[in-house]
Amino acid sequence: MSKIEEILSQKILVLDGAMGTMLQEYKFSEEDFRGERFRDWPVALQGNNDLLSITQPEAIAEIHRKYFLAGADIVETNTFSGTTIAMADYKMEKLVYELNYESAKIAKQVAQELTAENPDKPRFVAGAMGPTNKTASMSPDVNDPGYRAISFEELKVAYQQQAKALIEGGVDVLLVETVFDTLNAKAALFAIDELKEELNIDIPIMVSGTITDASGRTLSGQTAEAFLISVSHIPLLSIGFNCALGAKQLTPHLEVLNRYATSGVSAYPNAGLPNAFGEYDQDDQEMASQIKEYLEKGLVNIIGGCCGTTPAHIKAIAEIAKNYQPRPLPINLQPESI
Repeated sequence: MSKIEEILSQKILVLDGAMGTMLQEYKFSEEDFRGERFRDWPVALQGNNDLLSITQPEAIAEIHRKYFLAGADIVETNTFSGTTIAMADYKMEKLVYELNYESAKIAKQVAQELTAENPDKPRFVAGAMGPTNKTASMSPDVNDPGYRAISFEELKVAYQQQAKALIEGGVDVLLVETVFDTLNAKAALFAIDELKEELNIDIPIMVSGTITDASGRTLSGQTAEAFLISVSHIPLLSIGFNCALGAKQLTPHLEVLNRYATSGVSAYPNAGLPNAFGEYDQDDQEMASQIKEYLEKGLVNIIGGCCGTTPAHIKAIAEIAKNYQPRPLPINLQPESI
């Protein structure tokens, strides 16, 4: 059993908040994204946040540090788009290993420094593995419903490359996150399972899906229960939801997971719902008060924030979470039906 698995049953672990929201504050220009190394790159690079782990590593380390100091136990690596599939938009497929390895190294160094300062509060790093910008179970062409932009095998290869770099960079757990297509997630889980056998390691895995609208389903059409069943063949540290919804809207879906999950349950919602300009207005106190309902009902083991959240949000959440016990981890609890 890893250290993080041991702690999961003892306290509610706090995950960090949004990386993208924090990076916006730096107002990095195209030149900042490029740095000297990529000055003559043939395509525009502004918006490729993962690249900043190479060209602006100090900023990435500073953001990780701010979240840890706000009360986070776990920070996510700056690797949401760190696959060859997503990096193809920037013609940076060959840089994928380096991007993930360096991102993991930056986060791990900050975690180790702060853990050394306070050994009673160990800090952990989750290797973030985003959904890619292609889907394996749906066609992007309304005129050709049988067409697929990506295959399961292509996804598996890409995810395996990312996971290997994250592991070798020092992450404590792998986080397959913002899952909108469960087939993509299954490719990631299959890749990780193969990699664990190849490297002879047993790294914990977190999975976090995203409910895309008020119907309570993922983009590929699954309910919370169906999503849980679809990935239950792999032993997980936690399963949960992030993004798309605010804390209040996510509550009923967490209740479903709480009823059936045999692992820990995680939640890191957005700071409310976006306004007409796509911005998030919910402040730290309002978000924390809504998350308090999760804690009072004993729904979660891991709690954090997604789009629009900042260290202030994480600090408010951490201050409330320390007063509650984590969701009890059930033994041999299975979904009632498939």
